Amino acid sequence: MYHKNILQKGTKMKVYILSRNTELYSTKRLIEAGQAKNWDIQVIDYLKCSIEIMKGELHINYLGKKLPTPDAIIPRIGASRTFYGTAMVRHFEMMDVFSTSGNLAIARSRDKLRSLQVLSKHNVDMPRTVFASNKSTAKDVIALSGGTPLVLKILEGTQGVGVVLVDTEKAAKSVLDAFYGMDVNLLVQEFIEEAGGADIRAFVVDGKVVGAMKRQGAAGDFRSNLHQGGSATAHKLTRKEKSTALAAAKAMGLGICGVDMIESSRGPLVMEVNSSPGLEGIEKSTQLDIAGKVMDYIEKNVTPMSDENTKKRKIKRDSIGA
Repeated sequence: MYHKNILQKGTKMKVYILSRNTELYSTKRLIEAGQAKNWDIQVIDYLKCSIEIMKGELHINYLGKKLPTPDAIIPRIGASRTFYGTAMVRHFEMMDVFSTSGNLAIARSRDKLRSLQVLSKHNVDMPRTVFASNKSTAKDVIALSGGTPLVLKILEGTQGVGVVLVDTEKAAKSVLDAFYGMDVNLLVQEFIEEAGGADIRAFVVDGKVVGAMKRQGAAGDFRSNLHQGGSATAHKLTRKEKSTALAAAKAMGLGICGVDMIESSRGPLVMEVNSSPGLEGIEKSTQLDIAGKVMDYIEKNVTPMSDENTKKRKIKRDSIGA
């Protein structure tokens, strides 16, 4: 169940952005959007936080001093710092602070294999995917994946790094043997040729698509990531693309996310659900105020009331579980 946060009338909203870099476009835009509402917006480097746990008491210290409890947090947790970052998010949640995305949902989305399992459970379509240990033969993995060409993805890779396209069975076997020999965990997926090196990102906030863009990979590159030289343009979602994006966001339990899809002959296929989607590409390609939508989402859940002194925050119960 959810509980609405009640903020005493006349109290300025205090919001922490959990980010390690104040110079990032996304962080700057979130600061601007919060300041536009006259809120107290602070950037907190979550790696500089420490937590205190005692009987009936939970505290967070920042740079050696006790951190005042905010009304809400916006997690911008780096992929390489997921464990520590989600521990901080969980602690804030247990202090009854509203988080735009729960700690479990963030962790779930960061595990590529787990996220695909969750999406499959909720009947969200995706490319055919195989995960096997290095004890499995490459030949069997290739056959289970539907044959070449295939896309190989390192589970720990981000922003298109660690993604390889192999065209022939011989090349696939060589790459698989090499990675398995290094004890690297891999996902093996069917290659969707008709996608043409493009994908669609739908930006979802509070169960609504607030913007979408189509990203096209650089010439000769099947990856569409902007970090790999791709370009982006505004995109009008089809009804099926919109429903797929919303179903994926709901399955992952994320209040804010970027749902990456590719077009295929059988409809849109979800590639990934990003729990800390960047704002630069989506805002510049669509000319929409996405950062403002994030603040509207917080405002909806932390509402000023005239005669209330008690603060109750709208927390998703499963988000603070172990």
